[in-house]
Amino acid sequence: MEKNFKRTTVTAALPYANGPVHIGHLAGVYVPSDIYVRYLRLKGKDVLFIGGSDEHGVPVTIRARKEGITVQEVVDRYHYLIKDSFEKFGISFDIYSRTTSKTHHKLASDFFRKLYDEGKFVQQTTEQFYDEETKEFLTDRNIRGECPRCHAADAYGDQCEKCGATLSPEELINPYNAVNGNPLVKKQTSHWYLPLDQHQEWLEKWILEEHKEWRPNVYGQCKSWLDGGLKPRAVTRDLNWGIPVPVEGAEGKVLYVWFDAPIGYISNTKELCDAHPELGSWETWWKDPDTRLVHFIGKDNIVFHCIVFPAMLKAHGDYILADNVPSNEFLNLENDKISTSRNWAVWLNEYLVDMPGRQDELRYTLTANAPETKDNNFTWKNYQDCCNNELVAIYGNFVNRALQLTQKYYDGVVPACGEQTDYDKETLAEFADVKTKVESLLENFKFRDAQKEAMNLARIGNKYIADMEPWKVIKTDPERVKTIIYISLQLTANLAIAFEPFLPFSSQRLREMICMEEFSWESLGSTELLPAGKQLAKPSLLFTKIEDDVIQAQLDKLEATKKANEEASYRAKDIKETVTYEDFQKLDIRVGTVLECERVPKMKKLLKFLIDDGLDKRTIISGISQFYEPEQLVGKQVLFIANLAPRAFKNGLVSEGMILSAENFDETISVTTVEHPVKPGSQVL
Repeated sequence: MEKNFKRTTVTAALPYANGPVHIGHLAGVYVPSDIYVRYLRLKGKDVLFIGGSDEHGVPVTIRARKEGITVQEVVDRYHYLIKDSFEKFGISFDIYSRTTSKTHHKLASDFFRKLYDEGKFVQQTTEQFYDEETKEFLTDRNIRGECPRCHAADAYGDQCEKCGATLSPEELINPYNAVNGNPLVKKQTSHWYLPLDQHQEWLEKWILEEHKEWRPNVYGQCKSWLDGGLKPRAVTRDLNWGIPVPVEGAEGKVLYVWFDAPIGYISNTKELCDAHPELGSWETWWKDPDTRLVHFIGKDNIVFHCIVFPAMLKAHGDYILADNVPSNEFLNLENDKISTSRNWAVWLNEYLVDMPGRQDELRYTLTANAPETKDNNFTWKNYQDCCNNELVAIYGNFVNRALQLTQKYYDGVVPACGEQTDYDKETLAEFADVKTKVESLLENFKFRDAQKEAMNLARIGNKYIADMEPWKVIKTDPERVKTIIYISLQLTANLAIAFEPFLPFSSQRLREMICMEEFSWESLGSTELLPAGKQLAKPSLLFTKIEDDVIQAQLDKLEATKKANEEASYRAKDIKETVTYEDFQKLDIRVGTVLECERVPKMKKLLKFLIDDGLDKRTIISGISQFYEPEQLVGKQVLFIANLAPRAFKNGLVSEGMILSAENFDETISVTTVEHPVKPGSQVL
């Protein structure tokens, strides 16, 4: 049986203060969390909306090094930029603070110390990569090396961005310091770990048995981790930026950012309640069983919020646990993964300059394409369609019709409703139950469908006015028009309430036009929101069309970014170390004719070639299947290295050479061929 909570604490993932926020952040976390909070406030519920910047960890230190400034300067700049962007997009946090605050440092330190004093951590000594010149241990993201999968030369210690493989620094070939290129050695260091394995049993019961209502992507990822068996996870690291470990002998060590960041939700709540005693104690919002806790996050944070943070809170012993963690998947941009390093994003601060006054248009589009159950895609063409074909043509068109007709026929005064026809009653009944539909969807975190239901109100209104044709009826039955306009205005007022959680700016403008000072969620569906005789303000357009040239300007900006990335990628591929002519002569490059080509089962990137090398037939394995269909290559004459040592694969195949290919700017691969047919086995001179 579902519990009736007295209050709700809503948190939104803390963005790293190492750059501005983009539409992926907005779609994944901040718009859905804001919709939910605005809905709860409309219902008169006690709710706190907690946000803030994550200002510790490696990303901010990398940014500082790149720019040659202090880490504090980096986090100060981006904290205020992010905060300003959120405010201008209507993300209605009760507090947006930061993890460099004194309140946070003390609370996080006290949290760690309590667990430390109670023996809730285990201490382990391990070998980690160390730069002897700079005398520092390297984090995964600060380590680069050759990818063991695709052999890209600059894979990170946690992931290869070229082939997408998840890695550990130990897997890299010839690892080096990503900042200065120094070679690395292994050195022992001691850290404290949260023994997640000791929490396995209760986490399985809490998640897998008690929270089957969680979204499938959240439940599934948690189950996968639990099925794999949890292992201890470090809560400290060697770094000179962060919250010092409050233990004697831990000099040079700080709290791991994943440990201190979620505590930021708690410290920011404390900061808010300390400044506003009328909200009650911060502990009520985090420790009272009558408080519901909801985390809004992206899918890259599921494990931390559903397994690690709950284990921390349980180990502490005084805190409530999350009731739900509605995580979205990722949003792509123009069919490509959003990437901050490649500048492939729509940045909120730039959008505000390029599209002034159009915050609601972006909120609407992102909600309509919300990646709630799978990755989704944002395109500027779809954005234009959402604006012009829905907000302007449906919602805005109906509101403008209703208000302009009121102005034209009744000088902006709400007319009295006369006798209703059956069609009037059917229309009223159709939108009377909108409250129940939208409410049910919002309660289940189905924001995309809830917005669709809200838009259905406008569709009902458009159809009603189109069917009634008051501009014709006014000539024959003026009294009848009063009823038509009255019903249309009630629909308009309902729209101002229904869209408040989704489109706060246009909803406010609409309420100003209809002089609707008081409103609540409970009144949604009412047919008496605007009483007869009420004077309305002069109407204006709620939305305006987005022209093609505006969209093209955004597409041109992205195209320029793509071109700059391609050129930078090309420049980054430095000429390799000089070799002698004698060394080059050791390579026996020949022309071979492809007799057969097929995919290698269970190894999706590999193609198996049978080559006529002029003397015999040989098998060559090549990782280019994502760029060619096998039949495209049969009959082609390709260049290959004939004297390369054979390479064995796990599936028993042996490659007897290497086919030469060229990598394009966009990382596509083209097999090298000859201009005119030659005899197989011909040498490349």
